[in-house]
Amino acid sequence: MKSKIDYNEITKLIDLLEERKLSHFELEVEGLKISIGRGPTAGHPTELIQVTPPTAADTSKNGFTTEASPEEAQNNLHVVSSPMVGTFYRSSDPSAPPFVEAGETVKKNQTLCIIEAMKLMNEIEADVDGEIAEIYVKNGKPVEYGQKLFALKPL
Repeated sequence: MKSKIDYNEITKLIDLLEERKLSHFELEVEGLKISIGRGPTAGHPTELIQVTPPTAADTSKNGFTTEASPEEAQNNLHVVSSPMVGTFYRSSDPSAPPFVEAGETVKKNQTLCIIEAMKLMNEIEADVDGEIAEIYVKNGKPVEYGQKLFALKPL
């Protein structure tokens, strides 16, 4: 049985969205939530997919790692890493303020950033409540799979 949604299926959903002239579509399959919307935004493609970072239980089975460095572990920091290759954006649009700043408190499932991959905008959310201790990537820079994005001090 197929357990993941692949890129071709996502593009079919986007085509259906355009064909039916829908402005928003949401789907949840096996814990993966997809929310696709369209509308005018400056500087970014219009498709949007929400991605929730994997939990610790998920990391061992798919090879994705969010392991903290010895210094981060000593300071009890939780690392949020990129679940994909793409371009890192701190805001939803170039003229909008960043989703988060260092020192701010965030709640679980709060959007931290967007990673653009294959013309799709993927929201990366906090998987714990915490305070932003560090932002590792500069806006508009490419990121790799598993690259550290944020360090959070859990609350």
